[in-house]
Amino acid sequence: MTGLARMDSTGAETAHRPGRIPSWVPAAWLLALAAFLWAPAAEAQPEFTPQFGDAEPFSFDLLKARAEALAAEPFVPYEVQKPEELDAIDYDAHWRIRFRPEATVRVGDTPLQFFHLGRYFREPVVMHVVEGGEAREILYSADFFDIPEDSPAQAIEDVAGFAGFRIMREDLQTDWISFLGAAYFRTDGPDTQYGLSARAVAIDPGLASPEEFPRYTEFYIEDGGEGDADVTIYALMDGPSVAGAYRIAARNGDGQILDVSSALYFRNPVGRLGVAPLTSMYWYSESNRVQAFDWRPEVHDSDGVAITTGTGEQIWRPLNDPDRAVTSSFADENPRGFGLLQRDRSFENYQDDGVFYNRRPSVWIEPKGDWGRGAVELVELPTDDEIHDNIVAYWQPGDLPEAGDALAFDYRVHWGRGLPVTPVVARTMATRIGAGGVPGQPRPADQVRYVIDFEGGGLESLTASDGVEPVVTVGEGASVVRAYALPIVGTGGWRMTFDLQIAPGTETVDLRAFLRQGDEALTETWLGQLHPGQLGLFGSD
Repeated sequence: MTGLARMDSTGAETAHRPGRIPSWVPAAWLLALAAFLWAPAAEAQPEFTPQFGDAEPFSFDLLKARAEALAAEPFVPYEVQKPEELDAIDYDAHWRIRFRPEATVRVGDTPLQFFHLGRYFREPVVMHVVEGGEAREILYSADFFDIPEDSPAQAIEDVAGFAGFRIMREDLQTDWISFLGAAYFRTDGPDTQYGLSARAVAIDPGLASPEEFPRYTEFYIEDGGEGDADVTIYALMDGPSVAGAYRIAARNGDGQILDVSSALYFRNPVGRLGVAPLTSMYWYSESNRVQAFDWRPEVHDSDGVAITTGTGEQIWRPLNDPDRAVTSSFADENPRGFGLLQRDRSFENYQDDGVFYNRRPSVWIEPKGDWGRGAVELVELPTDDEIHDNIVAYWQPGDLPEAGDALAFDYRVHWGRGLPVTPVVARTMATRIGAGGVPGQPRPADQVRYVIDFEGGGLESLTASDGVEPVVTVGEGASVVRAYALPIVGTGGWRMTFDLQIAPGTETVDLRAFLRQGDEALTETWLGQLHPGQLGLFGSD
Protein backbone atom coordinates (compact mmCIF):
# COMPACT_ATOMS: atom_id res chain seq x y z
CA MET A 1 0.00 0.00 0.00
CA THR A 2 1.44 3.36 -0.97
CA GLY A 3 2.28 5.78 1.77
CA LEU A 4 2.82 3.18 4.49
CA ALA A 5 6.48 3.97 5.06
CA ARG A 6 6.83 7.57 6.20
CA MET A 7 10.04 6.43 7.85
CA ASP A 8 13.42 5.37 6.58
CA SER A 9 14.03 1.78 5.58
CA THR A 10 15.66 0.91 8.89
CA GLY A 11 12.66 2.12 10.85
CA ALA A 12 14.78 4.74 12.57
CA GLU A 13 13.12 8.01 13.42
CA THR A 14 14.13 10.86 11.14
CA ALA A 15 12.81 13.64 13.35
CA HIS A 16 16.25 14.91 14.31
CA ARG A 17 17.81 15.29 10.91
CA PRO A 18 18.69 18.97 10.44
CA GLY A 19 15.94 20.78 8.59
CA ARG A 20 13.85 17.64 8.17
CA ILE A 21 10.19 17.44 9.04
CA PRO A 22 9.63 14.19 10.98
CA SER A 23 8.73 11.50 8.48
CA TRP A 24 7.81 8.91 11.07
CA VAL A 25 4.53 10.48 12.14
CA PRO A 26 2.34 9.76 9.10
CA ALA A 27 3.69 6.21 9.05
CA ALA A 28 2.59 5.96 12.63
CA TRP A 29 -0.96 6.83 11.67
CA LEU A 30 -1.13 4.24 8.93
CA LEU A 31 0.62 1.65 11.02
CA ALA A 32 -1.81 2.25 13.84
CA LEU A 33 -4.80 2.10 11.54
CA ALA A 34 -3.50 -1.16 10.14
CA ALA A 35 -3.51 -2.55 13.65
CA PHE A 36 -7.24 -2.04 13.83
CA LEU A 37 -8.39 -2.57 10.28
CA TRP A 38 -6.41 -5.50 8.91
CA ALA A 39 -5.33 -7.68 11.78
CA PRO A 40 -6.67 -11.23 12.05
CA ALA A 41 -9.13 -11.94 14.83
CA ALA A 42 -7.58 -13.15 18.07
CA GLU A 43 -8.90 -15.85 20.36
CA ALA A 44 -11.67 -14.91 22.77
CA GLN A 45 -10.44 -13.11 25.88
CA PRO A 46 -11.94 -12.80 29.36
CA GLU A 47 -14.26 -9.89 30.01
CA PHE A 48 -12.46 -6.70 30.95
CA THR A 49 -13.67 -3.61 32.77
CA PRO A 50 -11.40 -0.53 32.57
CA GLN A 51 -10.16 0.73 35.91
CA PHE A 52 -9.75 4.35 36.97
CA GLY A 53 -7.65 6.24 39.49
CA ASP A 54 -8.87 8.51 42.26
CA ALA A 55 -10.74 11.68 41.38
CA GLU A 56 -8.77 14.93 41.49
CA PRO A 57 -9.87 18.54 40.82
CA PHE A 58 -9.40 19.59 37.21
CA SER A 59 -9.80 22.74 35.13
CA PHE A 60 -8.01 24.38 32.22
CA ASP A 61 -6.65 26.99 34.64
CA LEU A 62 -5.12 24.23 36.79
CA LEU A 63 -3.59 22.67 33.69
CA LYS A 64 -2.07 25.99 32.63
CA ALA A 65 -0.62 26.41 36.11
CA ARG A 66 1.03 23.00 35.83
CA ALA A 67 2.54 23.92 32.45
CA GLU A 68 3.86 27.18 33.86
CA ALA A 69 5.41 25.33 36.80
CA LEU A 70 7.02 22.81 34.44
CA ALA A 71 8.62 25.59 32.39
CA ALA A 72 10.13 27.08 35.54
CA GLU A 73 12.15 23.91 36.08
CA PRO A 74 14.84 22.30 33.87
CA PHE A 75 13.47 19.99 31.22
CA VAL A 76 13.54 16.32 32.20
CA PRO A 77 13.28 14.04 29.14
CA TYR A 78 11.36 10.82 29.52
CA GLU A 79 13.64 7.83 30.04
CA VAL A 80 12.46 5.11 27.67
CA GLN A 81 11.82 1.87 29.49
CA LYS A 82 13.08 -1.40 27.99
CA PRO A 83 14.27 0.18 24.70
CA GLU A 84 15.51 -3.11 23.21
CA GLU A 85 12.21 -4.83 23.86
CA LEU A 86 10.32 -1.86 22.42
CA ASP A 87 12.49 -1.96 19.33
CA ALA A 88 11.38 -5.56 18.77
CA ILE A 89 7.77 -4.35 18.36
CA ASP A 90 8.29 -3.49 14.70
CA TYR A 91 5.66 -2.88 12.04
CA ASP A 92 4.67 -6.54 11.71
CA ALA A 93 4.51 -7.09 15.45
CA HIS A 94 2.62 -3.88 16.07
CA TRP A 95 -0.19 -4.48 13.61
CA ARG A 96 -0.91 -7.82 15.27
CA ILE A 97 -1.75 -6.04 18.54
CA ARG A 98 -5.44 -5.19 18.41
CA PHE A 99 -7.50 -2.98 20.67
CA ARG A 100 -10.44 -4.89 22.09
CA PRO A 101 -13.65 -3.09 21.06
CA GLU A 102 -15.38 -4.24 24.25
CA ALA A 103 -12.70 -2.35 26.23
CA THR A 104 -13.72 0.97 24.66
CA VAL A 105 -13.87 3.69 27.30
CA ARG A 106 -16.93 5.92 27.06
CA VAL A 107 -16.79 9.45 28.34
CA GLY A 108 -20.46 10.30 28.19
CA ASP A 109 -21.27 9.78 24.50
CA THR A 110 -17.60 9.83 23.46
CA PRO A 111 -16.00 6.42 22.72
CA LEU A 112 -12.21 6.27 23.26
CA GLN A 113 -9.77 3.63 22.06
CA PHE A 114 -6.01 3.56 22.58
CA PHE A 115 -2.76 2.79 20.78
CA HIS A 116 -0.11 0.43 22.09
CA LEU A 117 3.57 1.32 22.49
CA GLY A 118 6.06 0.04 19.93
CA ARG A 119 9.28 0.76 18.07
CA TYR A 120 7.94 4.03 16.68
CA PHE A 121 5.98 5.13 19.78
CA ARG A 122 8.22 4.73 22.80
CA GLU A 123 6.92 7.42 25.15
CA PRO A 124 3.62 6.76 26.93
CA VAL A 125 0.91 9.32 27.55
CA VAL A 126 -1.28 9.44 30.63
CA MET A 127 -5.00 9.38 29.86
CA HIS A 128 -7.79 10.82 32.02
CA VAL A 129 -11.55 11.24 31.87
CA VAL A 130 -13.11 14.48 33.12
CA GLU A 131 -16.57 14.83 34.62
CA GLY A 132 -18.00 17.46 36.93
CA GLY A 133 -14.73 19.31 37.38
CA GLU A 134 -12.85 16.16 38.41
CA ALA A 135 -10.36 14.01 36.51
CA ARG A 136 -9.66 10.31 36.94
CA GLU A 137 -6.75 8.52 35.30
CA ILE A 138 -7.53 5.61 32.97
CA LEU A 139 -5.24 2.93 34.37
CA TYR A 140 -3.25 1.07 31.74
CA SER A 141 -3.72 -2.67 31.43
CA ALA A 142 -2.56 -5.13 28.80
CA ASP A 143 -6.17 -6.34 28.82
CA PHE A 144 -7.15 -3.34 26.70
CA PHE A 145 -5.48 -5.21 23.83
CA ASP A 146 -5.41 -8.61 22.20
CA ILE A 147 -1.68 -9.34 22.28
CA PRO A 148 -0.52 -12.61 20.67
CA GLU A 149 1.33 -14.93 23.04
CA ASP A 150 4.47 -14.81 20.87
CA SER A 151 4.40 -10.99 20.57
CA PRO A 152 7.51 -9.11 21.78
CA ALA A 153 5.03 -6.75 23.47
CA GLN A 154 4.59 -9.37 26.17
CA ALA A 155 8.05 -8.40 27.47
CA ILE A 156 7.13 -4.75 28.19
CA GLU A 157 3.72 -5.06 29.82
CA ASP A 158 5.14 -4.40 33.30
CA VAL A 159 6.24 -0.91 32.15
CA ALA A 160 3.87 -0.30 29.21
CA GLY A 161 1.40 2.54 28.79
CA PHE A 162 -0.78 4.09 26.13
CA ALA A 163 0.98 5.54 23.05
CA GLY A 164 -1.99 7.73 22.12
CA PHE A 165 -5.70 7.59 21.51
CA ARG A 166 -8.43 7.99 18.96
CA ILE A 167 -12.09 8.95 19.19
CA MET A 168 -14.38 6.53 17.44
CA ARG A 169 -17.64 6.97 15.64
CA GLU A 170 -20.61 5.43 17.38
CA ASP A 171 -20.42 2.11 15.48
CA LEU A 172 -16.76 1.72 16.58
CA GLN A 173 -15.77 0.91 13.00
CA THR A 174 -13.82 4.09 12.22
CA ASP A 175 -12.24 6.97 14.12
CA TRP A 176 -12.54 10.65 13.24
CA ILE A 177 -9.70 12.17 15.25
CA SER A 178 -6.42 10.68 16.46
CA PHE A 179 -3.51 11.80 18.64
CA LEU A 180 -0.30 9.79 18.21
CA GLY A 181 3.35 10.79 18.24
CA ALA A 182 4.96 13.94 19.72
CA ALA A 183 2.25 16.65 19.66
CA TYR A 184 0.63 15.61 16.39
CA PHE A 185 -3.05 15.09 15.70
CA ARG A 186 -5.33 14.89 12.70
CA THR A 187 -8.87 14.17 11.60
CA ASP A 188 -10.23 12.34 8.58
CA GLY A 189 -12.04 15.33 7.08
CA PRO A 190 -15.38 15.31 5.26
CA ASP A 191 -14.48 12.37 3.02
CA THR A 192 -13.19 10.10 5.83
CA GLN A 193 -9.65 10.03 4.41
CA TYR A 194 -6.67 10.94 6.57
CA GLY A 195 -4.06 13.20 5.00
CA LEU A 196 -2.04 16.08 6.43
CA SER A 197 -1.39 16.53 10.15
CA ALA A 198 -1.63 19.37 12.63
CA ARG A 199 0.45 19.76 15.76
CA ALA A 200 0.57 21.85 18.88
CA VAL A 201 3.63 23.97 18.07
CA ALA A 202 6.74 23.95 15.89
CA ILE A 203 10.08 24.85 17.45
CA ASP A 204 12.87 25.82 15.02
CA PRO A 205 11.37 24.20 11.89
CA GLY A 206 13.44 24.35 8.70
CA LEU A 207 16.61 25.66 10.37
CA ALA A 208 20.08 24.16 10.00
CA SER A 209 19.96 23.16 13.66
CA PRO A 210 17.82 20.19 14.73
CA GLU A 211 14.14 20.89 15.18
CA GLU A 212 12.65 20.32 18.63
CA PHE A 213 9.57 18.14 19.01
CA PRO A 214 7.69 18.83 22.25
CA ARG A 215 5.25 16.07 23.08
CA TYR A 216 1.88 15.74 24.71
CA THR A 217 2.44 13.93 28.02
CA GLU A 218 -1.08 13.89 29.45
CA PHE A 219 -4.60 14.02 28.02
CA TYR A 220 -7.91 14.80 29.70
CA ILE A 221 -11.10 13.94 27.80
CA GLU A 222 -14.44 15.58 28.61
CA ASP A 223 -17.72 14.83 26.87
CA GLY A 224 -19.20 17.85 25.09
CA GLY A 225 -17.81 21.27 25.91
CA GLU A 226 -18.14 24.85 24.76
CA GLY A 227 -20.70 25.61 22.09
CA ASP A 228 -21.87 22.48 20.33
CA ALA A 229 -18.61 20.54 20.69
CA ASP A 230 -18.87 16.75 20.73
CA VAL A 231 -15.82 16.40 22.95
CA THR A 232 -13.20 18.58 24.64
CA ILE A 233 -9.60 17.40 24.74
CA TYR A 234 -7.18 18.94 27.20
CA ALA A 235 -3.46 18.26 26.82
CA LEU A 236 -0.30 18.98 28.78
CA MET A 237 2.77 19.45 26.58
CA ASP A 238 6.46 19.50 27.47
CA GLY A 239 9.73 19.89 25.57
CA PRO A 240 13.27 21.22 25.92
CA SER A 241 12.33 24.87 25.26
CA VAL A 242 8.62 25.10 26.01
CA ALA A 243 5.81 23.68 28.12
CA GLY A 244 2.18 24.28 27.30
CA ALA A 245 -1.47 23.59 27.99
CA TYR A 246 -4.09 23.07 25.28
CA ARG A 247 -7.86 22.91 25.19
CA ILE A 248 -9.37 21.55 21.97
CA ALA A 249 -13.16 21.62 21.65
CA ALA A 250 -13.89 19.31 18.71
CA ARG A 251 -17.00 18.94 16.58
CA ASN A 252 -17.48 16.19 14.00
CA GLY A 253 -19.83 16.55 11.05
CA ASP A 254 -19.22 17.17 7.36
CA GLY A 255 -15.58 17.57 8.23
CA GLN A 256 -14.43 18.70 11.65
CA ILE A 257 -14.08 22.00 13.51
CA LEU A 258 -11.62 22.29 16.38
CA ASP A 259 -11.55 25.34 18.65
CA VAL A 260 -8.07 25.52 20.16
CA SER A 261 -6.89 27.54 23.15
CA SER A 262 -3.18 27.36 23.90
CA ALA A 263 -0.92 28.70 26.63
CA LEU A 264 2.86 28.46 26.05
CA TYR A 265 5.58 28.96 28.67
CA PHE A 266 9.19 29.17 27.47
CA ARG A 267 12.26 27.78 29.21
CA ASN A 268 14.58 28.93 26.47
CA PRO A 269 14.58 31.42 23.59
CA VAL A 270 13.76 29.91 20.19
CA GLY A 271 15.06 30.76 16.73
CA ARG A 272 11.74 30.13 15.00
CA LEU A 273 8.29 29.63 16.53
CA GLY A 274 5.51 28.01 14.54
CA VAL A 275 2.00 28.65 15.87
CA ALA A 276 -0.82 26.38 14.60
CA PRO A 277 1.57 24.40 12.37
CA LEU A 278 0.34 22.11 9.60
CA THR A 279 2.50 19.34 8.12
CA SER A 280 1.87 17.81 4.70
CA MET A 281 3.37 16.12 1.64
CA TYR A 282 3.83 17.52 -1.86
CA TRP A 283 5.77 15.59 -4.48
CA TYR A 284 4.40 16.73 -7.86
CA SER A 285 1.32 18.04 -9.65
CA GLU A 286 0.54 19.52 -13.07
CA SER A 287 3.01 22.32 -12.37
CA ASN A 288 6.16 20.17 -11.93
CA ARG A 289 5.26 16.87 -13.55
CA VAL A 290 8.69 16.81 -15.22
CA GLN A 291 10.33 16.20 -11.80
CA ALA A 292 8.74 12.80 -11.16
CA PHE A 293 8.84 9.45 -12.93
CA ASP A 294 5.59 7.85 -11.77
CA TRP A 295 2.50 6.44 -13.41
CA ARG A 296 0.07 8.76 -11.60
CA PRO A 297 -0.63 12.28 -12.91
CA GLU A 298 -0.26 13.91 -9.45
CA VAL A 299 0.83 12.86 -5.97
CA HIS A 300 0.32 15.18 -3.00
CA ASP A 301 -1.65 15.58 0.23
CA SER A 302 -1.89 19.35 -0.36
CA ASP A 303 -1.30 21.45 -3.47
CA GLY A 304 -1.12 24.99 -2.12
CA VAL A 305 -1.07 27.37 0.82
CA ALA A 306 -3.92 29.87 1.03
CA ILE A 307 -3.81 33.09 3.06
CA THR A 308 -6.37 35.78 3.78
CA THR A 309 -4.41 38.75 5.06
CA GLY A 310 -5.45 41.22 7.71
CA THR A 311 -6.51 43.62 4.94
CA GLY A 312 -8.63 40.95 3.23
CA GLU A 313 -6.33 40.13 0.32
CA GLN A 314 -6.72 36.50 -0.74
CA ILE A 315 -3.47 34.74 -1.67
CA TRP A 316 -2.78 31.39 -3.29
CA ARG A 317 0.74 29.97 -3.41
CA PRO A 318 1.14 26.63 -5.24
CA LEU A 319 3.49 24.24 -3.45
CA ASN A 320 6.89 23.22 -4.80
CA ASP A 321 9.22 20.27 -4.43
CA PRO A 322 12.43 22.34 -4.41
CA ASP A 323 16.00 21.16 -4.87
CA ARG A 324 16.96 22.52 -1.44
CA ALA A 325 15.25 23.59 1.77
CA VAL A 326 13.32 26.81 1.11
CA THR A 327 11.46 29.00 3.61
CA SER A 328 9.02 31.61 2.28
CA SER A 329 7.68 34.31 4.57
CA PHE A 330 4.45 36.27 4.00
CA ALA A 331 4.47 39.25 6.37
CA ASP A 332 1.12 40.30 7.77
CA GLU A 333 -0.69 41.75 10.77
CA ASN A 334 -3.69 40.07 12.37
CA PRO A 335 -4.23 37.55 9.55
CA ARG A 336 -7.78 36.41 8.95
CA GLY A 337 -6.68 32.88 8.11
CA PHE A 338 -4.22 30.54 6.43
CA GLY A 339 -4.06 26.88 5.57
CA LEU A 340 -2.82 24.04 3.42
CA LEU A 341 -5.46 23.03 0.88
CA GLN A 342 -6.03 20.10 -1.42
CA ARG A 343 -7.80 22.22 -4.01
CA ASP A 344 -7.68 19.69 -6.84
CA ARG A 345 -10.30 17.11 -5.85
CA SER A 346 -10.77 15.28 -9.15
CA PHE A 347 -9.95 11.55 -9.07
CA GLU A 348 -8.94 11.70 -12.74
CA ASN A 349 -6.00 13.92 -11.81
CA TYR A 350 -4.58 11.33 -9.38
CA GLN A 351 -5.82 7.91 -10.56
CA ASP A 352 -4.92 6.37 -7.20
CA ASP A 353 -7.74 4.20 -5.85
CA GLY A 354 -5.57 2.93 -3.01
CA VAL A 355 -4.85 6.09 -1.00
CA PHE A 356 -7.29 8.50 -2.70
CA TYR A 357 -5.34 11.74 -2.77
CA ASN A 358 -8.44 13.45 -4.16
CA ARG A 359 -10.18 12.89 -0.82
CA ARG A 360 -7.44 14.34 1.40
CA PRO A 361 -8.79 17.10 3.65
CA SER A 362 -7.88 20.76 3.43
CA VAL A 363 -7.11 22.49 6.74
CA TRP A 364 -7.75 26.17 7.45
CA ILE A 365 -6.54 28.06 10.53
CA GLU A 366 -8.81 30.91 11.63
CA PRO A 367 -7.12 33.08 14.30
CA LYS A 368 -9.18 34.44 17.17
CA GLY A 369 -8.33 37.72 18.81
CA ASP A 370 -5.32 39.91 18.09
CA TRP A 371 -2.30 37.98 16.78
CA GLY A 372 -0.43 41.19 15.98
CA ARG A 373 2.33 41.45 13.41
CA GLY A 374 4.26 38.47 12.14
CA ALA A 375 4.26 36.22 9.10
CA VAL A 376 2.77 33.09 7.66
CA GLU A 377 5.78 30.94 6.85
CA LEU A 378 6.02 28.05 4.43
CA VAL A 379 8.86 25.54 4.64
CA GLU A 380 9.38 23.32 1.58
CA LEU A 381 11.91 20.48 1.58
CA PRO A 382 13.01 18.34 -1.35
CA THR A 383 11.56 14.85 -1.74
CA ASP A 384 11.65 12.15 -4.38
CA ASP A 385 8.80 10.04 -3.06
CA GLU A 386 5.38 10.28 -1.42
CA ILE A 387 6.63 8.68 1.81
CA HIS A 388 8.15 11.88 3.19
CA ASP A 389 6.34 14.84 4.72
CA ASN A 390 8.18 17.81 3.24
CA ILE A 391 5.81 20.75 3.77
CA VAL A 392 5.01 22.78 6.87
CA ALA A 393 3.05 26.03 7.23
CA TYR A 394 2.56 28.07 10.40
CA TRP A 395 2.29 31.56 11.90
CA GLN A 396 5.45 33.10 13.32
CA PRO A 397 4.94 36.05 15.69
CA GLY A 398 6.91 39.19 14.96
CA ASP A 399 8.62 39.03 18.36
CA LEU A 400 10.16 35.68 19.22
CA PRO A 401 9.88 34.53 22.85
CA GLU A 402 12.71 34.68 25.34
CA ALA A 403 13.22 32.46 28.36
CA GLY A 404 10.47 33.14 30.90
CA ASP A 405 7.99 34.51 28.35
CA ALA A 406 4.39 33.34 28.18
CA LEU A 407 2.26 33.47 25.01
CA ALA A 408 -1.36 32.51 24.33
CA PHE A 409 -3.04 31.83 21.00
CA ASP A 410 -6.66 30.92 20.29
CA TYR A 411 -7.79 29.72 16.89
CA ARG A 412 -10.28 27.55 15.02
CA VAL A 413 -9.14 24.69 12.80
CA HIS A 414 -11.43 23.75 9.90
CA TRP A 415 -10.95 20.32 8.29
CA GLY A 416 -12.89 20.38 5.03
CA ARG A 417 -12.74 20.30 1.24
CA GLY A 418 -11.55 23.89 0.83
CA LEU A 419 -11.99 27.31 2.39
CA PRO A 420 -14.73 27.42 5.06
CA VAL A 421 -16.19 30.55 3.44
CA THR A 422 -17.08 31.25 -0.20
CA PRO A 423 -14.33 33.39 -1.74
CA VAL A 424 -15.46 36.73 -3.18
CA VAL A 425 -12.96 36.57 -6.04
CA ALA A 426 -12.01 33.87 -8.53
CA ARG A 427 -9.76 31.00 -7.36
CA THR A 428 -6.66 29.53 -8.94
CA MET A 429 -7.52 26.05 -10.19
CA ALA A 430 -4.31 24.99 -11.98
CA THR A 431 -0.75 26.16 -12.51
CA ARG A 432 1.19 24.71 -15.43
CA ILE A 433 4.64 25.44 -16.81
CA GLY A 434 6.43 24.48 -20.00
CA ALA A 435 8.80 25.71 -22.66
CA GLY A 436 8.45 29.35 -23.66
CA GLY A 437 8.53 30.76 -27.16
CA VAL A 438 6.42 30.12 -30.23
CA PRO A 439 5.49 26.62 -31.49
CA GLY A 440 7.21 25.80 -34.78
CA GLN A 441 10.12 28.12 -34.04
CA PRO A 442 13.32 27.53 -32.07
CA ARG A 443 12.46 27.63 -28.37
CA PRO A 444 14.52 30.10 -26.30
CA ALA A 445 16.66 28.24 -23.78
CA ASP A 446 16.15 30.98 -21.19
CA GLN A 447 12.35 31.17 -21.25
CA VAL A 448 9.59 29.25 -19.50
CA ARG A 449 5.85 29.58 -20.00
CA TYR A 450 3.31 29.87 -17.21
CA VAL A 451 -0.35 29.02 -17.73
CA ILE A 452 -2.64 29.77 -14.76
CA ASP A 453 -6.35 28.92 -14.73
CA PHE A 454 -8.93 30.79 -12.63
CA GLU A 455 -12.61 30.13 -12.06
CA GLY A 456 -15.52 31.52 -10.05
CA GLY A 457 -15.99 35.02 -8.68
CA GLY A 458 -18.16 36.11 -11.64
CA LEU A 459 -15.52 35.41 -14.32
CA GLU A 460 -18.04 33.28 -16.22
CA SER A 461 -20.03 36.40 -17.13
CA LEU A 462 -17.06 38.21 -18.70
CA THR A 463 -15.90 38.08 -22.33
CA ALA A 464 -12.66 38.88 -24.08
CA SER A 465 -14.01 42.36 -24.86
CA ASP A 466 -14.71 43.29 -21.22
CA GLY A 467 -11.28 44.69 -20.45
CA VAL A 468 -9.91 41.84 -18.33
CA GLU A 469 -6.14 42.15 -18.12
CA PRO A 470 -3.33 40.20 -16.48
CA VAL A 471 -1.08 41.85 -13.91
CA VAL A 472 2.26 40.06 -13.55
CA THR A 473 5.28 41.20 -11.55
CA VAL A 474 8.50 39.29 -11.01
CA GLY A 475 11.52 39.62 -8.76
CA GLU A 476 15.16 39.99 -9.67
CA GLY A 477 16.67 37.74 -12.32
CA ALA A 478 13.69 37.52 -14.65
CA SER A 479 11.33 39.58 -16.79
CA VAL A 480 7.92 39.03 -18.38
CA VAL A 481 8.15 38.67 -22.16
CA ARG A 482 4.46 38.60 -22.97
CA ALA A 483 1.26 38.20 -20.93
CA TYR A 484 -2.38 37.86 -21.92
CA ALA A 485 -5.65 36.47 -20.55
CA LEU A 486 -8.61 34.87 -22.35
CA PRO A 487 -11.73 32.89 -21.41
CA ILE A 488 -11.23 29.11 -21.49
CA VAL A 489 -13.58 27.91 -24.21
CA GLY A 490 -16.53 25.92 -22.91
CA THR A 491 -15.75 26.26 -19.19
CA GLY A 492 -16.57 29.69 -17.77
CA GLY A 493 -13.03 29.99 -16.44
CA TRP A 494 -10.20 32.26 -17.53
CA ARG A 495 -6.59 31.49 -18.43
CA MET A 496 -3.60 33.76 -17.87
CA THR A 497 -0.53 33.00 -20.00
CA PHE A 498 2.90 34.59 -19.88
CA ASP A 499 6.51 33.78 -20.73
CA LEU A 500 9.29 34.39 -18.27
CA GLN A 501 12.80 35.22 -19.46
CA ILE A 502 15.39 34.22 -16.88
CA ALA A 503 18.87 35.66 -16.54
CA PRO A 504 21.80 33.19 -16.42
CA GLY A 505 22.76 32.13 -12.92
CA THR A 506 19.40 32.97 -11.36
CA GLU A 507 18.63 30.51 -8.56
CA THR A 508 15.11 31.58 -7.55
CA VAL A 509 12.44 33.76 -9.14
CA ASP A 510 9.44 35.07 -7.17
CA LEU A 511 6.29 35.90 -9.11
CA ARG A 512 3.01 37.65 -8.39
CA ALA A 513 -0.03 37.66 -10.68
CA PHE A 514 -3.78 38.31 -10.80
CA LEU A 515 -6.53 39.34 -13.19
CA ARG A 516 -8.17 42.74 -12.95
CA GLN A 517 -10.82 44.82 -14.65
CA GLY A 518 -10.12 48.50 -14.30
CA ASP A 519 -9.12 49.02 -10.66
CA GLU A 520 -10.91 45.89 -9.43
CA ALA A 521 -9.08 42.64 -8.72
CA LEU A 522 -11.07 39.74 -10.17
CA THR A 523 -9.00 36.90 -8.75
CA GLU A 524 -7.03 35.98 -5.68
CA THR A 525 -3.37 36.92 -5.80
CA TRP A 526 -1.33 34.06 -7.25
CA LEU A 527 2.20 33.83 -5.88
CA GLY A 528 4.77 31.60 -7.55
CA GLN A 529 8.34 30.60 -6.91
CA LEU A 530 10.53 29.10 -9.62
CA HIS A 531 13.89 27.36 -9.18
CA PRO A 532 15.27 27.36 -12.77
CA GLY A 533 17.98 24.80 -12.08
CA GLN A 534 15.34 22.10 -11.54
CA LEU A 535 13.88 22.45 -15.03
CA GLY A 536 16.93 21.53 -17.09
CA LEU A 537 15.74 23.82 -19.87
CA PHE A 538 18.35 26.54 -19.80
CA GLY A 539 21.70 26.68 -21.47
CA SER A 540 24.95 27.52 -19.73
CA ASP A 541 26.42 31.04 -19.58
